[in-house]
Amino acid sequence: MNKRHYTPLDQLVMNLDTGLRTLFGKPRLTERSNPAKALPETELSEAERELAGRLMRINHAGEVAAQGLYQGQALTAKQPKVREKMQRAAEEENDHLDWCEQRLKEMGTHVSYLNPLWYAGSVTIGALAGLAGNKWSLGFVAETEHQVVHHLDSHLQQIKLDDQKTRAILEQMKTDEGKHAKMALEAGAMPLPGPVKKLMKLTSQIMTQTAWWL
Repeated sequence: MNKRHYTPLDQLVMNLDTGLRTLFGKPRLTERSNPAKALPETELSEAERELAGRLMRINHAGEVAAQGLYQGQALTAKQPKVREKMQRAAEEENDHLDWCEQRLKEMGTHVSYLNPLWYAGSVTIGALAGLAGNKWSLGFVAETEHQVVHHLDSHLQQIKLDDQKTRAILEQMKTDEGKHAKMALEAGAMPLPGPVKKLMKLTSQIMTQTAWWL
C-alpha cells in the first residue's frame, strides 16, 4: 500500500485540529493505558492535595507547551524521518496530557487558564526551530526534554510518597521524556548555545510560576 504524502495545507489543517484537541477536546492517544489506573487512591490532607494539584497543573501546562513545540516543528521539519519521530513523541506527550488532566480532575482542580498562550507560543518556537534546520530543531527537543526531566525530579521530591497515583504518572512521564531526549540526540541533535539554554530556563520558570496560580 502506498503511503500518503500530505501537502503543506494538509499539514496545517491537521495541526489546527491537533491544537483544538489539545486545548479544548480529547487528544489522540497511543495504545498505552494510564499508569495510575489500577492504583488505589491515597488519603491526602488538604495541603497535600493542593500541592499535588498545583504541581500537576504545572505538568499539564508543560505538556500543552510540548505538544505545541512538536507540532510547530512538524510543520517545518525538512526530513520525513525526523517528522515521523516527532509525531510519535507528540502522541506520547498526548498520553501525558490526558493522564495529567485526569489526575487534576481527581484532585478537584483545573488546568491552567493560560494554556492557549503556552500552546501558541510553543508552536511558534517549534516552527522557528524547524526552520533553523533539523540538527538545531532536534537540539531544541533534547534540551527541552532534559529540562522537563529535571522538573519532574523536583516534583517527585515534593509529592507525598504514599500518593501512588500521582507518582506513577510522573515516573512514566520522566521515562518517556528521557527517551525523547535520547531519540533527538541519536537523530543528530546539535547542542544549543549556553545563552539559548538560559533563555529556555527563564521561559520555563515564567510558565511554571504562572501555572502554579492560574
